[in-house]
Amino acid sequence: MSKKSVHKEFSKHSKQYNNYNIIQQIAAKAMIRDVKSKAKNILELGCGSGQVYKNISWNFDSYTAMDFSSSMCELHPKNTKTTVKCLNFDEDAFFSYLDDKHYDLVLSSSALQWSKDLGRIIQKLSCITNELHAVLFTSNTFKRIQNISKKKSPILSEEKIKDAFLKYFSCEFETILYKLEFTSKKDLFNYIKKSGVSGETKLSFKEAKSLYKEYDLNYLEFEVIYIKAFKK
Repeated sequence: MSKKSVHKEFSKHSKQYNNYNIIQQIAAKAMIRDVKSKAKNILELGCGSGQVYKNISWNFDSYTAMDFSSSMCELHPKNTKTTVKCLNFDEDAFFSYLDDKHYDLVLSSSALQWSKDLGRIIQKLSCITNELHAVLFTSNTFKRIQNISKKKSPILSEEKIKDAFLKYFSCEFETILYKLEFTSKKDLFNYIKKSGVSGETKLSFKEAKSLYKEYDLNYLEFEVIYIKAFKK
């Protein structure tokens, strides 16, 4: 999938994002709840407007938050202990920035599934930290929509995500299917448009009309995988 298209979608709806990222907020809170190390030096990838950061209750010495969307970076909380960097984790500048760094903990929630080369990122992270906690959407998100539209998900599969992490870390995985209910079909489809999860999956007017007509559920499916990874 095109990184530019994902960037465009997140930036376009950045001001409304906190109203349409319910599942992302649930995932971020659950991920932080599993962190036991109370790390002092933290890196977060795909920080968005700060949903992970806002759930951290312990004291830290430094927090580096990264996102490829400048609009999201503007919304993220900032203070003397927090550095916000606008970097794309698929580009060389990101890897160069990490060359001389080390972090007690790396976090990433609802972001890494968009990577063009997840294995390359995980390999780099294995060089700069001993502990990584992440949450990724899997390709089973919006599965009913995929079945109707015959459009393949732009998101990585659960199997590919696991393979990328297990090559460099010892991991614990938990996969959960969330169902988000709506009172009307209009609200449901509006959520898809503004949630940032659909990426660049585009439908023609005819395809969209057919999908709207055939979609027979009052909920959307979101499958997420929680990962606790420790350096081998």
